[in-house]
Amino acid sequence: MSGLTFRSTKAHWTANLSRQCSHGPTGLFVPPSPPLDPEKIKELQRFITLSKKLLVMTGAGISTESGIPDYRSEKVGLYARTDRRPIQHIDFIRSAPVRQRYWARNFVGWPQFSSHQPNPAHWALSNWEKLGKLHWLVTQNVDALHSKAGNQRLTELHGCMHRVLCLNCGEQTPRRVLQERFQVLNPSWSAEAQGVAPDGDVFLTEEQVRSFQVPSCDRCGGPLKPDVVFFGDTVNPDKVDFVHRRVKEADSLLVVGSSLQVYSGYRFILTAREKKLPIAILNIGPTRSDDLACLKLDSRCGELLPLIDPQSLKFLPLPSN
Repeated sequence: MSGLTFRSTKAHWTANLSRQCSHGPTGLFVPPSPPLDPEKIKELQRFITLSKKLLVMTGAGISTESGIPDYRSEKVGLYARTDRRPIQHIDFIRSAPVRQRYWARNFVGWPQFSSHQPNPAHWALSNWEKLGKLHWLVTQNVDALHSKAGNQRLTELHGCMHRVLCLNCGEQTPRRVLQERFQVLNPSWSAEAQGVAPDGDVFLTEEQVRSFQVPSCDRCGGPLKPDVVFFGDTVNPDKVDFVHRRVKEADSLLVVGSSLQVYSGYRFILTAREKKLPIAILNIGPTRSDDLACLKLDSRCGELLPLIDPQSLKFLPLPSN
């Protein structure tokens, strides 16, 4: 396991990250995959070329190559490596001690989590948008890597860890600002943690958490929560309706790095099927919608997507006389 250490003296903060913690650009969190198949590359190129209003949905599998683990990948996902499970929405809302534990752990994990950068798959999708190929991008991730890559035609389905909301008044605060407030409130607090989760969470003991001070909303004094959908919560209905409209406008759908096990994303595949849209899936391992896809590819997102030319005319059908 990789370790993180935080210590503070008079608000001077340092973080010690073990060598294993960064995992490099390709990451130890990417499950094994077969070599790239030239024929499959051609099939995906044809799929993208024929698409005029392409909707792309991404999941945690696109970010593993940036060093962020996912939950479900065989042998390398968080569920496979540990018995830890993500926080439940109802527990966070109801319990101040649960919120204290969450924020202490998130505070320790934040410097590493927020430092992750887009990988070639993110940059490829950003380029597709710039070239007019991408109609809309829907991500289930909360890591802000698509925003860092420059995507603007983007819906963050489950929110973003880089924003914090007050549960009482709805005031929004950048997460980096909250980190500074944590440091002021906890000038001598120290903790050591093991491992970082897909949402920036780390693992601390109850003893470490007990003395951690959590700030309240600057405006009303209410409790603060990351602007993300925790497990057991539901996506805002207006956001769901918005994405449904984008799917109905599209002429094809590409899934990138998602097993589609969570219904909040899977429902849009069902909408695409109802519209009889062609569906392609790029994901290492099986997904919930393999039987609905006309094309399934088991490859690293960052290896395959940069090979696709969004402006290629090679596979366009010849005009009829």
